[in-house]
Amino acid sequence: MTPLQAIALGLIQGLSEFLPISSSAHLTLAPWLFGWEDPGLAFDVALHLGTLIAVLWYFRMEWLALIKAAFGIITTGRLETPEKRRVIYLIIATIPGAIGGFLLQSKAESAFRSPELIASALIIMGLVLWIVDKLVDQRRVLGEMRWIDALLIGLSQVIALIPGVSRSGSTITTGRGLRFDREAAAEFSFLMSMPIIAAAVVLEGPKALHTGGLTNELMSGVVASAVSGWLAISILMRYVSKHSYGIFALYRILLGLTVLAVIYARG
Repeated sequence: MTPLQAIALGLIQGLSEFLPISSSAHLTLAPWLFGWEDPGLAFDVALHLGTLIAVLWYFRMEWLALIKAAFGIITTGRLETPEKRRVIYLIIATIPGAIGGFLLQSKAESAFRSPELIASALIIMGLVLWIVDKLVDQRRVLGEMRWIDALLIGLSQVIALIPGVSRSGSTITTGRGLRFDREAAAEFSFLMSMPIIAAAVVLEGPKALHTGGLTNELMSGVVASAVSGWLAISILMRYVSKHSYGIFALYRILLGLTVLAVIYARG
């Protein structure tokens, strides 16, 4: 892998991790489409360090409030504030994804990386996102969340182990289906990404270092991922305050159709 390819993959990871278009799909399809060497799942996970930095920095004030609330829960045992309840909801939402990731890790490394499966997932999830965002009446704000909402959104992370589904896409779509407004659905999706991304970095990061070492390519990819990840969050949070998710759904469908066309052309 060249440094330019590593930077390109880092940019792809950062932009597509938080936009509902599937980072795993893009990281799998880019080498396949351009004829690059597949960097493997370990390198993919290493790039998540960049997106972890991005989500921690962008929501730094929210994280400080949540950390304070978590200590408050420990010392008082009460959930009288929205921040304390949100800590519990984030824990509830994280559990299904953690269990699913542990049980299906081997599939994610092999069978789930098929271009045909990715293309199908891009199209199907794009249609679901479009329909839910267009037709369901969404008026709830983040402060109205209940534990069952957090559990359902957390469960939706499990299907995102299939590249093309998108973790942010599945969780945002579920949030919208539960009638949360666009900003609330996006914010909770981004906040709940932190524990999952952090766990992946801790578990798979050493594997990446052991495989290839701390190379210039790896560091370039992580930096590119952090910068583009912060940019993606900034853009999406501003965009959805005034617009729908329709453009992302359309992009998913067109990308999926393009991949199927390439598969057919290559015979």
